[in-house]
Amino acid sequence: MGPSLMTATDPGPFRLRRNTRDLPQAVEALAGALPARTLKTVLAQANRTATRKGSTTAFGSMSPRPADWYCFESGDNDTTEWYPQGLTSTSESGDQDVQAFAATWYWKPQGPAAERGVRVSFLSPATKKYRHVLLVEPKGTSYAAVNIHAGGIAWYGDLLYVADTSRGMRVFDTRHIYEVEGDDDKIGLKSGKYHAFGYRYVMPQVDAWSATGSARFSFAAVDRSTSPHMFVSGEYVDPADDPGQVGRVARWPLAPDGTLVAGADGLASAADAFTLPAGKIQGALSYKGRWYLSQAASSTKNGSLLVVSAGQPAQVKKFPVGPEDLTCWNEKNQLWSLTEYKGRRVLFAVPV
Repeated sequence: MGPSLMTATDPGPFRLRRNTRDLPQAVEALAGALPARTLKTVLAQANRTATRKGSTTAFGSMSPRPADWYCFESGDNDTTEWYPQGLTSTSESGDQDVQAFAATWYWKPQGPAAERGVRVSFLSPATKKYRHVLLVEPKGTSYAAVNIHAGGIAWYGDLLYVADTSRGMRVFDTRHIYEVEGDDDKIGLKSGKYHAFGYRYVMPQVDAWSATGSARFSFAAVDRSTSPHMFVSGEYVDPADDPGQVGRVARWPLAPDGTLVAGADGLASAADAFTLPAGKIQGALSYKGRWYLSQAASSTKNGSLLVVSAGQPAQVKKFPVGPEDLTCWNEKNQLWSLTEYKGRRVLFAVPV
């Protein structure tokens, strides 16, 4: 059965409650113990190099090829311990001072191993350099790994929203990046020294939005073509695992400070929600009145890009193998995504 229509549905299951807890105090404690570094500094100290329009098998039978793409270094392309999932950019955030992509990777080692959580790769398209930053959950004067799938990431102002599938959204802040010096087998404060599994920079969680309903949060994006700008998230559903279930997507208005618009009770209600027209949707973005959806197939078969206009069936276009989250580079009218499978990992763009 081919893709169907997107239809309006009840946004109620997508309510999010702000759940800040003591995170600001814990971050403040880390700020007093560790040197802060700007995103510009992190990019200037980037220790890996992407190859623009490098050789890759990620595109499979896709024709024409994407308009642009960046290949990761071989160690990141071939690792079986880290898998890329979410993608966002400074175009989505609105930052005019720096241009960068940010991609999430989740830890999935073969065999037993200590949890290493989630890392974010900040990549400069100008220099083609990138660096991994470890996301951490602050705990008193220390921190722990963030053990989530991180299937999507969105960037608005200084805030990074990272999808926490059943719980909602975790929030990080690019104004809170800290440099550490520690061994590659430890995490947090040990014997008076801060560690991050060998990573040089950590970014602690500063806030959270907790799900109050049945919705899952599998991907994330920002639509800057609306007024106000909208935060987008929705559900990955595999019909083989959940027969008869249909994924949904929802949108929330964003406040100028980057937070979701919420009432005095801290509850942010989605402005609207829609059923997805097909299963296995890995990323969703609304832009200038259309919906763009990335659909997975398998580790060897091309995925699809579904383009949906109001009241119309989805147009299906061929996408690379293993497509994930979506983001829009607004100034170039380009839709960007990334691929997850070992040996086939790229950031890539198609026109919108």
